[in-house]
Amino acid sequence: MFLTGHTGFKGAWMSLWLRRMGAQVTGYSLAPHTDPSLHDLVGGKSLSHIADIRDEEKIRAALLGSDAQVVIHMAAQALVRESYRDPLATYATNVLGTGIVLQACRALKHLQCVLVVTSDKVYENHDEGRPFVESDRLGGHDPYSNSKACAELLTGSFRDSFFEGGPPIASVRAGNVIGGGDWSQDRLIPDCIRALEANKPVSLRFPDAVRPWQHVLEPLSGYLALAQALVQTPAGAPRAVNFGPNPSSFCTVREVVDTFSARFSGRPGWQRDAGVNPKEAAALTLSSALAQSSLQWHPRLGVGESLAWTADWYQAHAAGEDMVKFSESQIVRYQSLPALRV
Repeated sequence: MFLTGHTGFKGAWMSLWLRRMGAQVTGYSLAPHTDPSLHDLVGGKSLSHIADIRDEEKIRAALLGSDAQVVIHMAAQALVRESYRDPLATYATNVLGTGIVLQACRALKHLQCVLVVTSDKVYENHDEGRPFVESDRLGGHDPYSNSKACAELLTGSFRDSFFEGGPPIASVRAGNVIGGGDWSQDRLIPDCIRALEANKPVSLRFPDAVRPWQHVLEPLSGYLALAQALVQTPAGAPRAVNFGPNPSSFCTVREVVDTFSARFSGRPGWQRDAGVNPKEAAALTLSSALAQSSLQWHPRLGVGESLAWTADWYQAHAAGEDMVKFSESQIVRYQSLPALRV
C-alpha cells in the first residue's frame, strides 16, 4: 500500500486505519506542517518518505521501491485561503503532483488500482443550493477548487490514455471533514481549539455558509470501500464518487461552532470577522446516491455525533491520554455503528 499525504490530517487517520487492517503502508509526504501533529501522535513505524510530491525522481523511486498494489494519492495543498496567497504552488502541487504520481504508477508491475482524492469543491458552483452529483460540470472559482477540478481532468486523461484495459483509476470527492488531530491554519475546528486556548471567540468569515460537515472516518471508510471494489470488481466499480454526510448534517458554519462550543461550556463562541476575505461559495452540498447504490456505503454519524467525537478527541489529548489507543478506539467504535438512513 502506497499512501501520499500520510503526514496530513486525513492521511494520518488513513495510515492508522490501514495499519489496523494489517496493511504494509509506505508513506510519501512533506514533513508535518503543524506542531503538534496527528502524524507525530499516531504515525507508527510505517516506512516513510519525507519529500515533495513534485519531485519526479523521488516519487518514482519510492513507488517502485514499494512495489505497491494499491496507491492512494492524498497529498495536496488543501487550504482555500493558502491558494489565494500562493496560487502557482497550489496548482503545482495539486495538478502537477497528481500527474507525477500517475506517471510513476505506470511503471508498477503489480498495481491493482489507484485512488485519487480530490474535493467536494471540484464542481462549478453557482450557489443553486442543490446537492452536486458526479456527472455535474467541473469548475471551481478559487485556485484551490480549480486546481482540484484540474486534477480530476488530469486523472481522467491518464486513465483514458495510459491505463485503458489496465489497473482502474478512480477519484473520490468528500466534504468538509472534521475530527480529532487537525491543527491546520484556516480550518474551523482547529480555529476553535486555538480560540479555546486563547480564551477568545473564534472569528468567522462566513458564518451563514452551508457546508456538508462529516467526521473524517466517514469519507475514509468510503475510500476503502471503493478501493476494495476497484480490486475485486473493477468492471462494475465507479470511477468518480462523492462521499457526503447525511442531508441532516448540512448546516451553517455558526451552527457548527455553537454545537462544538456546547461541549466546552459554551466556549469559544464566535464573532464575525469584519476584515476583507476572499470569496467562498455560500452553499455546497453533495449527493452520495452513487456511493450508496454502487458500494452500499452510508454515513454513520450525524453532525452532532461527529462534533462530539471531535471534542472528545481533543479533550483526551489535553488530558494526556494515549492517542494511538484513543484514535483506534474511535475507528473500532465507528465500524460497529449502523448506517444512517434518510
